Amino acid sequence: MPPQVENKIDVPFEMRGEDVMMRFGDREYRVRGLAENTSTSLLKVNLRVMGVNVHGDMALHVDTLDLNAARPRMAFSKQAAEELGIKEGIISRDLGQVWMKLEELRDERIRQALAPKETAVNLTDEERGEAMKLLRDPRLLERIVEDFAVCGMVGEETNKLMAYLGTVSRHLENPLAILVQSSSAAGKSSLMDAVLAFVPEEQRVQYSAITGQSLFYMGEVNLKNKILAIAEEEGAARAAYPLKLLQSEGKLNIASTGKDPVSGKLITHEYKVEGPVMIFLTTTASTIDEELLNRCVVLTVNEDREQTQAIHRIQREAQTIEGLLRRSDRAELLRLHCNAQRLLKPIPVANPYARGLTFLDGQTRTRRDHAKYLTLIRAIALLHQHQRPRLTRDHKGKPFEYIEATLDDIAIANRLTGEVLGRSLDDLAPQTRRLLLLVDQMVTAECKRQRIERTEYRFSRRDVRTATGWGDTQLREHLTRLEQMEYLLAHRGGRGQSFVYELVFVIEGDGSRPTMPGLIDVEKLRSYKYDGNLAGGKAEFAGSTRGQNGGIAVGARSEPSPASMRVAVPFYEDAPKIAVPERVEENRVVAVQPRSMNGNGHHAGVTTWPA
Repeated sequence: MPPQVENKIDVPFEMRGEDVMMRFGDREYRVRGLAENTSTSLLKVNLRVMGVNVHGDMALHVDTLDLNAARPRMAFSKQAAEELGIKEGIISRDLGQVWMKLEELRDERIRQALAPKETAVNLTDEERGEAMKLLRDPRLLERIVEDFAVCGMVGEETNKLMAYLGTVSRHLENPLAILVQSSSAAGKSSLMDAVLAFVPEEQRVQYSAITGQSLFYMGEVNLKNKILAIAEEEGAARAAYPLKLLQSEGKLNIASTGKDPVSGKLITHEYKVEGPVMIFLTTTASTIDEELLNRCVVLTVNEDREQTQAIHRIQREAQTIEGLLRRSDRAELLRLHCNAQRLLKPIPVANPYARGLTFLDGQTRTRRDHAKYLTLIRAIALLHQHQRPRLTRDHKGKPFEYIEATLDDIAIANRLTGEVLGRSLDDLAPQTRRLLLLVDQMVTAECKRQRIERTEYRFSRRDVRTATGWGDTQLREHLTRLEQMEYLLAHRGGRGQSFVYELVFVIEGDGSRPTMPGLIDVEKLRSYKYDGNLAGGKAEFAGSTRGQNGGIAVGARSEPSPASMRVAVPFYEDAPKIAVPERVEENRVVAVQPRSMNGNGHHAGVTTWPA
């Protein structure tokens, strides 16, 4: 089939600002309002024709009409012919050429408006060299964290690094989604702004709020390998459904009804938005839509007093002469990091150790958390792409280029996952858990002062408000949640309708942060000789080993008997066999997480399933 050739209307015209001027003989046409026509079904303009009539005088006719409609065109031709004293057929022929030329100009404007606005940034040799030096720095991750501090973002090392790696994951086929959760004025927006400042402006799209249908009409490939940042999750509440689809499927399709520009009949138009896109949100809500929550990596801002003191110190130093000078250095540092991000390109990342990795499998939601963990490993490798050799494998007669993740990447991912994804499996929101720890400190101190047992101590909401300094509305919400989750037991007080509380919570370790059990020790992977040919029928180590399960629940645990020991065989040929203890209890099989798997010397938890 021969290629289609676009027909251009050979009508001379001149642009005078926004006006379109055309001349046919001694007749001049001026068109205004063309830019307001944003649909192919309309061509409504203000049209003026000027010429010399039969008496030698200048005559004109002006009207506003839709040139797509035949009746207004006929009326214009008739009136203009009478004013200029010429035949109506001459004006009709002129209008036909004006109409076709304006239609061509309108369609070109619409195409340009819908085309993705890509700003090509050309780096100089010096800028490219500086950016490449940064990307090849063996201390790249440490440099990133240090540069955040130089730019005024104090503390929050894990959150900054996790959010930064989330932005890098935009180059992967399934990027991470980041949700920053905190109380009002705690610094969630500052964290988002600090991370986005390290990303080139042309690679991020930022909104304060979006409507339910706005995502569907952003144009093709407009968001591909970009960051979609929305200042508040509440501002995206009406667009929650398309956001979930965009995160899960990497694209959006919608069929919408519209008029055919030729026939005027209603037809179906299809609109597409292509991903992948990295989604970045913030929220003050303590309760988040579960469907959105399990698709995101949730970061919790540090609200401790020490962090507030550090922020105050940075704010005061920013007012000094040294702070003003650092502000000029900040712009140069951000330019360097933006240029480095411009040098990162999408490239496939293979994980040669993937079959040897382990992850919690006691809850269905860990299916998505496991995917986040694997994506995090690949994002770390992608950030170091200029420090890794480019490997090539022939596939179906074509070269396939990729890089590989290393054990160091897995070690970093394990640390970040233990600190961040562990919170996603907690049954309490971060602010609620923080209150629980503060209440525990208060109860411990009062019991020690009064020399009584914890079960004998009762306290009111006023006592907690005095001890913590929290507001009554915030306190009421989180105390209610602690009571519902049975961390607090309510008793009727001595004044009729009042209530006092009893703390029924025993802290394990420091209790400040849930951990993510079930991740394999990287040193075990490091000590084994990897052979890619061994992967296949010996993958039991990753999925079926019960000993890798664990929860965050607390409670008494009895030691298993030697007779109940099973053996799980890793897929490595020279790996030692791992003994997994079990016990039978009321028709259930209970697997106790080995102490060594939690990283802090404590049991990671108990997972049960039918015997």
